[in-house]
Amino acid sequence: MTGGIMTTRKTVVDRSGKFDYTLKKQGGGPGQYARVIGQLEACDELFIFENRVVGGAIPSKFISACEQGFRDAANSGILAGYPVIGVKVILESGDYHPVDSNDYAFRFAANQAFYQALETSDPVIIEPVMLLTVEVPSKFIGVVQSDLLSLRAVLTGLEYVDNSVILVSQVPLAQMFGYATRLRSLCSGGGQFSMSFSHYQPVPKAVEQKLIAGASK
Repeated sequence: MTGGIMTTRKTVVDRSGKFDYTLKKQGGGPGQYARVIGQLEACDELFIFENRVVGGAIPSKFISACEQGFRDAANSGILAGYPVIGVKVILESGDYHPVDSNDYAFRFAANQAFYQALETSDPVIIEPVMLLTVEVPSKFIGVVQSDLLSLRAVLTGLEYVDNSVILVSQVPLAQMFGYATRLRSLCSGGGQFSMSFSHYQPVPKAVEQKLIAGASK
């Protein structure tokens, strides 16, 4: 099997989402206060943070804590724990308290604000899809093709070469673990394959629901 880009499932957003989150804790000891306002939207890079705060609504010394809070949330994800990629966070405004505001408060507020915005931005789990080439003796084409379809593969090419057949397909990486053993069993040891990374695509809704349900247990 040739090497490919070994990637994992991720989360992306379909549309922009707004956030306005306030952390306000007061008790017998020191309080915690921070407010962050802004939005997130899809972008072509893994993660972008843009600071648009003006007028000292959030003191500059707390901006880096806000960015870290957003990054923490993006790395943790919201759907089954898969990290969020391709997202731009725009911090537009906020509020602070001269005594109760600190780095921790703004980092926590930003973290929760990210999740708040994701609730309205239609997050979707995407998965890596591999370009798979399988070569088997022609007498095994039926059983191998049926097996590929059971793995959610999309067949894109078929070529006969002497007594062998080459099948080309796109198949989710999650379905490929243990495929070498599987193919040997199907072809009595007479098959071989190679694969490389092709692209990402949204997982089917039924699969997504199972992933979320499994992560919540």
